[in-house]
Amino acid sequence: MEEKTISNSRRCYKQWLWFMVLFMSFSVIYVDAVWPMPQMISSSMARYTLNPREFIFQYSSGSSAQPGCSLLDSAFERYFPLIFTDYRAARPRQHDEWFRFPFTVVVHVERAECEGYPDADSSESYKLSVCSGQAALRAETVWGALRGLESFSQLVYQDDFGEGAFHPSTHVYTQIDVKRVIAHARLRGIRVLAEFDSPGHTQSWGKGQPGLLTPCYKGTVPSGTFGPVNPANSSSYQFMTRLFKEVTSVFPDSYVHLGGDEVDFTCWKSNPDVRGFMLKMGFGTDYTKLESYYMENMVNITKGLNKTAIVWQDVFDYHEKIPVDTVLHIWKGSPGQIQQELSSITLAGYRVILAAPWYINHIDYGQDWEKYYTIQPLNFTGTEQQKKLVIGGEVCMWGEYVDATNLSPRLWPRASAAGERLWSDERMTSSVIDAFPRLVDFRCRLLRRGIQAEPLFVGHCRHEYQGI
Repeated sequence: MEEKTISNSRRCYKQWLWFMVLFMSFSVIYVDAVWPMPQMISSSMARYTLNPREFIFQYSSGSSAQPGCSLLDSAFERYFPLIFTDYRAARPRQHDEWFRFPFTVVVHVERAECEGYPDADSSESYKLSVCSGQAALRAETVWGALRGLESFSQLVYQDDFGEGAFHPSTHVYTQIDVKRVIAHARLRGIRVLAEFDSPGHTQSWGKGQPGLLTPCYKGTVPSGTFGPVNPANSSSYQFMTRLFKEVTSVFPDSYVHLGGDEVDFTCWKSNPDVRGFMLKMGFGTDYTKLESYYMENMVNITKGLNKTAIVWQDVFDYHEKIPVDTVLHIWKGSPGQIQQELSSITLAGYRVILAAPWYINHIDYGQDWEKYYTIQPLNFTGTEQQKKLVIGGEVCMWGEYVDATNLSPRLWPRASAAGERLWSDERMTSSVIDAFPRLVDFRCRLLRRGIQAEPLFVGHCRHEYQGI
């Protein structure tokens, strides 16, 4: 039996996956569409039939994770209906229930972290082998096991015969809402990283925190409008300290985003108290120094709470003094400017998250996913050590023109193109032509899972015509 071998990770981890493509019953034309594509694959044409009444997930006897591991137990429950999409009456069989020759997915985890959260150092490596009657999934951590379960679920194909605005009651996030989001994400191995952007982009904050924002002046009198957070008031930093203590108690991730972008200095320049503070501090008329003073205080506040700060690139561009473990987030610039920014930031020893090429709230006619797919994040002048400081990327969907009615179709499958670029080996995923049928298939899979992903081009999904 020929093996299908996969290795996968852009995060210095090796992921290996040996598998055979599985079918629920009769053979059918298919696309080999595990998305994102693992780092290394080899396969045979062997096919196996799955029966939802004869299928179980089971822990190996030597696994550190065993029944009662909430993270994997819930994953087993979640993936069963994803694998057997039309078998509504079924539930996952328990390992001690008897029935004839079950197909068993045996999961072995070296290090159980069943009640923990994923972090920047979490290993997501796994090994998966599939043969007649059994799949063996081995992973260093539960997070790797989750990745392996997703890959397994995508190997199963059903044949053609198979069965932003504010409202006090509805448009707010309570702490209970946030905890539900974090819990939902944790079970899927996803980190929830909050951004509290300041000193700009804070007009809404002033509604609930009098005295926080800078009063703007017209000549010698207040204009009645407000600008960014007032960096000249000690009360601003006292409030921020209380805020981030609360943030720390709600968000378990060790990183927090402090913003720091697009600060308009006009209001600060108009305010006599701010101008007096500038004179006292020796900043002259250079308001970038005032922003630097503010952001340095913010980074120190979060550092005191054992959080690693992420800030937008503006903070670096203004030569602000920030700890070397701060992560810089690139959001703007032409392709050449982005490459220069990557070179400069990594040369200074800072880690980088790249977002600028993946602002998918910008809509282009046609298949704009192609430009997201062909980005090369490490294509800048720098040493190998510098390029290791590029720790990831972000797809941005700003909410001015997005709500629950169009969020999913605008995100998917366009965001998937960036996902494969950041996850997969560029040498194996350099061709847009090769990626297109796989992404079309993945889009259909999203539809079957209830995610309203928009089409890439004219066409249809097989499941849309079942029963007609």
